[in-house]
Amino acid sequence: MDPFCGCGTTITVAQRLDRKWIGIDITHLAINLIKWRMKNAFGLEAMKDYKVVGEPTDLSGARELFSQNRYQFQWWALSLINARPYGDKKKGADTGIDGYIYYMEGKDIVKKVIVQVKGGHVSVSQIRDLIGVMDREKAELSIFITLEHPTTKMDEEANIKGFYKFPLGGEYLRVQILTIEELLKGNKPKLPPLKIPSFKEAERYKREEKTLDLHDK
Repeated sequence: MDPFCGCGTTITVAQRLDRKWIGIDITHLAINLIKWRMKNAFGLEAMKDYKVVGEPTDLSGARELFSQNRYQFQWWALSLINARPYGDKKKGADTGIDGYIYYMEGKDIVKKVIVQVKGGHVSVSQIRDLIGVMDREKAELSIFITLEHPTTKMDEEANIKGFYKFPLGGEYLRVQILTIEELLKGNKPKLPPLKIPSFKEAERYKREEKTLDLHDK
């Protein structure tokens, strides 16, 4: 048992040695990063070997988490699409970026998808702002995750950006809007083949108040 498991080194080794383990940490950011590490080290099959206790499992739980702490909500929402968190949003100015997803555009060419998470009221101006961030970052794709249902104007604005033609085949909507409800039902963004970055690149995180438990079988 590791009661302060951080980025999950101890439990990753325990999993590799086929040992039973319990890891505990206090932020959804840490849990998100540990999920990345386990998936990177052992593949998707490893996710069947453990369960996460303390995360929202339905829409009411998601709303409760947002009401308690919007940063914890943000980090949890990013984990639903396997996005890498972008730093500690309590520090510094808002960059308009909450997370990244990486994909391969060709041999040794790694590109990023910008992710934004919103828990409160949403409007078309937020989609316009997201498009501005895409242009600034020279990103081909973005994902807008919302706790509330998007308006018709938001969908229309997102569609204006059109499609990204992936060099290796396929087209993808440049701005994709997904609700928490859709993600909890198993819907995922449509993206090119993804790249999981090295866990050594994971950002540092600040410990907060609520305790989450990672339990094995």
